[in-house]
Amino acid sequence: MSLATVQTLLEKTKDFSLEETLHFLAEEYPNQVTFSTSFGQEDQVITDFIFKNDIVVKVFTLDTGRLFQETYDVFHRTLKKYKKQIEVYFPEAASVEKLLQEKGPNSFYDSVENRKECCFIRKVVPLRKALAGNSVWITGLRAEQSENRQDLNLFEYDGNFEIIKFNPLLKWTLEEVENHLKEFNVPQNALHKEGFVSIGCAPCTRAIFPGEDIRAGRWWWESSHKECGLHSAKKE
Repeated sequence: MSLATVQTLLEKTKDFSLEETLHFLAEEYPNQVTFSTSFGQEDQVITDFIFKNDIVVKVFTLDTGRLFQETYDVFHRTLKKYKKQIEVYFPEAASVEKLLQEKGPNSFYDSVENRKECCFIRKVVPLRKALAGNSVWITGLRAEQSENRQDLNLFEYDGNFEIIKFNPLLKWTLEEVENHLKEFNVPQNALHKEGFVSIGCAPCTRAIFPGEDIRAGRWWWESSHKECGLHSAKKE
């Protein structure tokens, strides 16, 4: 895998629809394409494309142990609607136990470093396990979600995880996402109707106020780049 591979994929798929690109990747990298869902609106759009078209892409989620009940609810409704399997990855129990014993259950509020430590244990380590053995990682990133994502490409090489990343909804607007979900009756997290746009762990997520940035509800007590390490700046 290299930057040359990324350029080749960009060229080969430049005239493909989203569905066509997913089929192409599944055929080009058999059993090596995986999609990570947190059951947010963008992820539900991609899940709908994969499942209803029977595209051979593995779908997985990270259960951090601190998710909203509403997230589990949409997880369950998604399983019932599509009758497809979603793999689940948990953090290592020993690491979580050590963190809580040494720093308590809410250490992430004390500093950015502590918060990133919690994210690393609960999200990054399980993600590395989930991505192992795969060649392509599909994400629900959109450019308008944050300034940090404005310069992303549809395909890119993620050196942190040593994998090709495909961002199929990169240029989609939130309105386009919502229209797709409504048109195809795709299950949604009930928190979206309460002002939650980006939904992560319950202690670290709040609804946003009118006019606030989309990512303002994540780690709202911080003045940081609002990332957890899953989609950090890539190492070339």
